[in-house]
Amino acid sequence: MLAGAFWASWAARVAAHEGDADTILFNGRLITMDDGRPRASAMAIKAGRILAVGGDEVKSLSGTGTRLVDLKGACVVPGFIDCHNHPIGEVLLYEVLVGNPFEVEFVTIQSIIDKLKAKAAQTPPGYWVEGYFHDDTKLKDGRQLTVDDLDRISTSHPVMVRHRGGHTVFVNSHALKLAGITRDTPNPPGGTFDRLPDGRLSGRITDNAIDLVEEKGQRPSFDAAEKAKRARAGIAHISAAFSRYGLTTVHHQGGDLAAIQDVRAAGQLTHRVSYEARGAFLDQMVAAGLKTGFGDDWIRLGATAEHTADGSFSERTMALSTPYEGRTPPYYGNITEPQDVLDAWVEKMVRAGIQPNIHANGDVTIGMALTAFERALAKVPVKDLRPKITHCTLVNESLLKRMAAIGAVPAPFTSYAYYNSDKFGFYGADRMAHAMAFRDFLDHGIKVCAGSDFFPGPFAPLMGIQGMVTRTGWNGETWGANQRVSVLEAIRINTLNGAWAAKEEASKGSLTAGKLADYVVLAEDPTAIAPDRIKDIRIIETVVDGRSQYRA
Repeated sequence: MLAGAFWASWAARVAAHEGDADTILFNGRLITMDDGRPRASAMAIKAGRILAVGGDEVKSLSGTGTRLVDLKGACVVPGFIDCHNHPIGEVLLYEVLVGNPFEVEFVTIQSIIDKLKAKAAQTPPGYWVEGYFHDDTKLKDGRQLTVDDLDRISTSHPVMVRHRGGHTVFVNSHALKLAGITRDTPNPPGGTFDRLPDGRLSGRITDNAIDLVEEKGQRPSFDAAEKAKRARAGIAHISAAFSRYGLTTVHHQGGDLAAIQDVRAAGQLTHRVSYEARGAFLDQMVAAGLKTGFGDDWIRLGATAEHTADGSFSERTMALSTPYEGRTPPYYGNITEPQDVLDAWVEKMVRAGIQPNIHANGDVTIGMALTAFERALAKVPVKDLRPKITHCTLVNESLLKRMAAIGAVPAPFTSYAYYNSDKFGFYGADRMAHAMAFRDFLDHGIKVCAGSDFFPGPFAPLMGIQGMVTRTGWNGETWGANQRVSVLEAIRINTLNGAWAAKEEASKGSLTAGKLADYVVLAEDPTAIAPDRIKDIRIIETVVDGRSQYRA
C-alpha cells in the first residue's frame, strides 16, 4: 500500500511537471504481477514507461494530447519473456523446412524426400543438401528416417536432415562415405553412430559425433556484404514473429550482434534482447572486461549462451542416472563435457563477472552443473550470482535443495508439455513426475523462468502457459500432473521471473509504475477461461517501450 501511494504521488508529479500521459488504457482486466496491486483496470504510459496503474482515477492523468484506449474488457499482461531461444531467422527465410517450426503438424517421409530432391536439383554435386525442423515423432509413417530414405534423395550429394532438437542429424550414405564412417567406426565420447537391427549404420548421428560428418562436403560461401544482409533480414523476420506471439524480451543464444544493432538502427527491432554470448565473442568479453548487464534497455549483455554438458531431452540423449528403456547395451545418454573442464569454465566466467549458463537436461548433468557452480562460489564468493541452468529437465529432491541454496535459476522447456507430449512415453510416468518440474521449483522457493528452446520447441508463450497449467499435450495425454502450476504462477514464470533471470526485475516483468511499458493485450483473460483454451487466446496487440509493435 505504501509503494502504491508513493508511485501514485510520483505519477501525479510527473504529469504536473512534464506534461500529461501519452497513453491511458482503461476499462480492461490488468494482471499486473505486482503483489502490491495484482489486478487493475487502467494504466497510464509516459515516455516509454508506466506512469500509473489503478482504476478510474488513472484517467486524471490525461490531457489534450493523451491517447485514450478503451480496452472493452480485454486483458493486459506484462510482456512475455523467453529466457532461452535460438533466433534462427536466417534458417526460416533461406533454408528448406521439412517440419512446422511453430505448431504441431505431422508430415510424411515422402514429403521430406520430395522437398530435398527439389533442393538437390538446384545444388551442385558434392554440396550439402539440408533440411531443417525435422521432428522424429511428427511423422505420419510412424517410424524413423533411415539412410535408405535419404539415399533416395541423392547419391552425389551429402544429405543431412537436422532434428529440430539440435542434438541429432540423419544423413545419407554419401555423407557417411565422405566422413569415412563405416559400421566398424567406434562411437566418439559423448556421441553415437546409430545402427539398424542388421548392424548397418542407420544414418542417425548424435551429439559429439555430428561434427565428424558435418565438417565434410561443401556448402555455399557468401561474401561479407551478403552475409550481413542475410543476418539483418533474419533478425528482422524473427523479431516480427516474436511480437506476433507476445514476446517483448528474448534471451538470444549467440547470433550476429552487429546485425541486431543494425536492425535496431533501422527501426525494425520489435523486441528487447538479452544477448547471451558464446565462442570468440565471449572470449573477447572476458578480455575486454565486459560483464553481464552491459548495454541498455534494448540490447544488453546477459548470461553466457548455454554451455553444453549433455544431450537432448526430445532426442533421448540427455545424461541419466538410470539407463534408457529398451536399449542394448544399456545407454545412459551423452555427457559432452567432463567435470574438470566444466569446473574451470564456470570459475573463469564467475571471476570475469559474467553470469554462467549451463545446458543440463539429465539429473546426472544437473548435478555436475551445480557442483561446478558450488566450487566456483567457494573460490569466488560472488553475491547474487544467479547461475543459470538451461533446460534443467529431470530433477530430484537433492538437486532442488542445492539449487535453492545457491540461487540457481532453471529455464525449463515451456511449450514441450503440449508440443512434445508424444515423447514422454520414452521416459515413463515415474521420470515425467520429476521432469520440467515447475511445481517443485516454486515450492522450493526457486525463481524458475521460461525457456522455449526455439528452434527445438515452438516459442508461443500461451502454448507454454497452457502446458504448464494442464500438463496435457496435443494428443490428450497428461504427464506429470503433480507438476501443474496455476495460471497466475505460469504467467509470473513467463514475465517477472524471466526478468529476474537476467537481473532486470527492477525495470520489467510486471505492470508497475516506473517500469518499462512492455505489455500484451489479450482478447480473453487466461484465468477466466478453460485452461485447455489458453493457447488459442488471440493476441490483440504487443507493445514495447509504449509503442505498438504488433496489432492484430
